[in-house]
Amino acid sequence: MKIHEYQAIELFRHAGIPVAGGQVAEDIDEAQDIVSTLGFPVVLKAQVLVGGRGKAGGVKLAKDKIELEKYFSEIKALRIKNYTVEKILIVKALDIEREFYVALTVDNVKDDVVLIASSAGGVDIEETAKKSPEKIHKIYMGGQKEVDPQQWPGFLRQVFPEPNLQAPAGAILQKLVQVFYKLDCSLAEINPLVMDKKGRWFAADAKINFDDNALFRQPEIQKLIDFNYEEPDELEAKQKGLSFVKMEGNVGCIVNGAGLAMATMDVIKLFGGEPANFLDVGGSSNPEKVLNALKIILKNKNVTSILINIFGGITRCDDIAKGILEARQQIKISVPLVIRLTGTNEKEAKELLSGANLRMFATMREAIQEAVALASKI
Repeated sequence: MKIHEYQAIELFRHAGIPVAGGQVAEDIDEAQDIVSTLGFPVVLKAQVLVGGRGKAGGVKLAKDKIELEKYFSEIKALRIKNYTVEKILIVKALDIEREFYVALTVDNVKDDVVLIASSAGGVDIEETAKKSPEKIHKIYMGGQKEVDPQQWPGFLRQVFPEPNLQAPAGAILQKLVQVFYKLDCSLAEINPLVMDKKGRWFAADAKINFDDNALFRQPEIQKLIDFNYEEPDELEAKQKGLSFVKMEGNVGCIVNGAGLAMATMDVIKLFGGEPANFLDVGGSSNPEKVLNALKIILKNKNVTSILINIFGGITRCDDIAKGILEARQQIKISVPLVIRLTGTNEKEAKELLSGANLRMFATMREAIQEAVALASKI
């Protein structure tokens, strides 16, 4: 889950990380009220949950009222990666002396959280990694929620060579670590972390992403969701306890287990088809999950066949079969179903489905070939 910069700024402020003063405005009157408090110059930042806003003209420096009105109008008229700009963050322009990059994120290759810092802040960190990799420094957390005290001094010296910078910058980094773990983040980033000409430190930008799987522990964070950036079907699936991602194909998929779901999509493509979704019903044997899954998939008018591929362990095949039969009674299933159920209570499932004139395929290969063939006929 992503949130807007103005929301991340408030979370940083609450954690004691110094931020530049500012507020969001939806119209020019609000913008003028904000600037009357802040004073010129100010920076206007489009609030969109996609990258590239600066290159798209979504960040402007306004030095007076005329520029404020001009740039506010221009930014509000933008479409950035097909999203309109609803809100603009207005912050006091900083008199910057130094810029740094700091972030915590998850390194999926090393299966660890990593603290990243660089003296080259204010620019695209990927470009820095390509052109000047020696400027990027890392500490892996090693499964701990505090930085190893033996690595800490050397790390600070690498990023902040001047001794007078290390204590204030280090304090901010420690607070960023606390934010990351306390709020179940997948990314907490400041780019740039700046020191102004008076020696004051500020997070001049704020970016936070959250681990979707931990949102149940973060009710206050859930309130920050911007539904304009959420796929309605994916939101509904999440509420129903399903892992669902909508895609561009025409073969609907209902599978148990993320690994099997990924393999199923791969084999669909191998046989010349295109999956319409990723959908993992999980390890539950609740027939209602199958009903809900079918309801969500059938909303997609591109779907021309539905593949149900279940390897029953904890998930019982007969419960999946009951869910299929319940769905046939409650909703109109206008596309063919291709069913493969194997594992726990497979025999009972076959009896239930055969009684309703539904065929159960013996192998995953046969079922996927049939689903792809049926999808291409419609």
